Amino acid sequence: MQTLRYWDYYDMTSTFTDLHEKALARKKFDNLYGLINSSQNILLAFRTIKSNKGSQTPGTDGKTIEDIKTLTEEDIVNHVRNKLLNYQPKKVRRVYIPKPNGKKRPLGIPSIVDRIIQQCFKQIIEPIAEAYFYKHSYGFRSVRSTHNALARVQHLINQVNLHYVVDVDIQGFFDNVNHTLLLKQIWNMGIRDKRVLRIISKMLKAEIEGEGEGIPLKGTPQGGILSPLLSNIVLNDLDHWVAGQWINFKTQHVYAGDFHRIRALKKTNLKEGYIVRYADDFKILCRDWRSAQKWYHAVKLYLRDRLKLDISPEKSQIVNLRKRKSDFLGFTIWAEKKGKRRVAYTGINEKKKAEIKKQARERIKILHKSPTTQNALLFNSFVLGLHNYFSRATHVSVEFSRLAYDLKAFTYNRLKVIGKYQYPDNAPPTYKKFYKNRYRTFKVAGVYLFPFRDVKTVNNLCFQQTLNPYTPEGRKRLHKELNMDIRYELIKLMQSNIPYRSIEYLDNRLSRYSMQAGKCEISGIFLTADYVHCHHLLPLHLGGTDEYSNLRILHKDIHKLVHATKLETIAKLMSPFGFSDSTILKINQYRKMSNLEPIVLKI
Repeated sequence: MQTLRYWDYYDMTSTFTDLHEKALARKKFDNLYGLINSSQNILLAFRTIKSNKGSQTPGTDGKTIEDIKTLTEEDIVNHVRNKLLNYQPKKVRRVYIPKPNGKKRPLGIPSIVDRIIQQCFKQIIEPIAEAYFYKHSYGFRSVRSTHNALARVQHLINQVNLHYVVDVDIQGFFDNVNHTLLLKQIWNMGIRDKRVLRIISKMLKAEIEGEGEGIPLKGTPQGGILSPLLSNIVLNDLDHWVAGQWINFKTQHVYAGDFHRIRALKKTNLKEGYIVRYADDFKILCRDWRSAQKWYHAVKLYLRDRLKLDISPEKSQIVNLRKRKSDFLGFTIWAEKKGKRRVAYTGINEKKKAEIKKQARERIKILHKSPTTQNALLFNSFVLGLHNYFSRATHVSVEFSRLAYDLKAFTYNRLKVIGKYQYPDNAPPTYKKFYKNRYRTFKVAGVYLFPFRDVKTVNNLCFQQTLNPYTPEGRKRLHKELNMDIRYELIKLMQSNIPYRSIEYLDNRLSRYSMQAGKCEISGIFLTADYVHCHHLLPLHLGGTDEYSNLRILHKDIHKLVHATKLETIAKLMSPFGFSDSTILKINQYRKMSNLEPIVLKI
């Protein structure tokens, strides 16, 4: 993972591991400010924010990462430290983004320097918080995903035979978080550095620009770097309370294994229930209607009395999965009879299907008005993104076949005048990797559009709890076992705007990345889309072409190294990698093709 490599580069890996181990041992942290304020932590925060697309979004001061990335590392560190001496965050810029139901979600965008400072705090607090977080919360946590949350629900239905679901919708969660309670929860996690708590309190109370909202008395504004972590800290109490009522209930007797302990618990009057949470969206799965009713009222009271949060009565309900469907993270779930038992079936919920059709029509209209290669690739990234996300649904093929049918007439009428409707027999390798040629599709601006249908279900696996970036064993497993899904990165590559490039180059760039399984062809490092550069082995100005065989996928800094001529630039680009002699020889082979002097190996 790219993030872990930068931890090593800035010498923070051992620091994060140490914090996590101490938190597991429930030790207290009285002096975290020194770690937050360290030059390595600040530079790591800057690098993290810099690689984030949100760094181009201005705050109330109008500045983006472009305004500070030209500063030296020393200047950046000093600037952050000076601001922290008497920290007062700038006003937060209020932005509204549309929700699927037609309403708008408010976001709070801090200034770029405040975002770097929040990232500094997040990096130090997160390893501690992770030691306290419940294992079945999945939102805004490293290496966890919505698919893991869905897999847990499927497991409880299939293996534990739980067919009743308590759906709870927290009313305006992010806008109603109690600041005093949140700071107390952070304190209870062992974070006892009062200076750190005081600065977090100031972050929470950062004034919101416009609309007369002023200084907020509650809430963690969505859009802030620290807000997702803080929201998990708030609801972590709920996770452990629910678990403590059943699965983690402490008994006076010792049982040989969980099976016997659970069997004994079933003989009590305790209410059986298992929580699965993704951010503020959570479910409690139960065995019967009576238990579900008890959980509904118990959770409602706990949220109100302990966390100062209310639920939405209209959106909160108890669902019998044998008779009705329950929505979760864009999916719909129900328990269908299969032989003598019930199994979890999943599809796309109705609101999401309506949203997908609306977005598809808008993108087709754009393509109709401007049939360019870039717009065709953007359409493909949209389709591949949908398939990538919903491929974990058991009924994904049926759902997308229906969507394709509903959009067929609209698509044909709009695109017939700008493209050719044909079987993609001569499609590029990227198309063939994900789709077959059994369906006709449009070819627009030299690009075959990905079909809505022709998608298969991918097995949805439960999260492996040992995949923890804050432990040495977890990092080893991450490097060894975590299969990077290159489809997600391909989607981002298709969205990148590369003007004045041929369709041959754009297609072959994607195909090369796919063939290399997303890895740099010199270092072997897996590359997220933000770090992908496509190198011409024989440069264009020396007679090279955009053919597949002449392209190489490289880490962007290694690509710069291949073309660098100044010694100080070469030294700076090499320092994060720790290249072996054989790797430098390979780089020199690339440089030779560009008529550049080789990098001299140290003797």
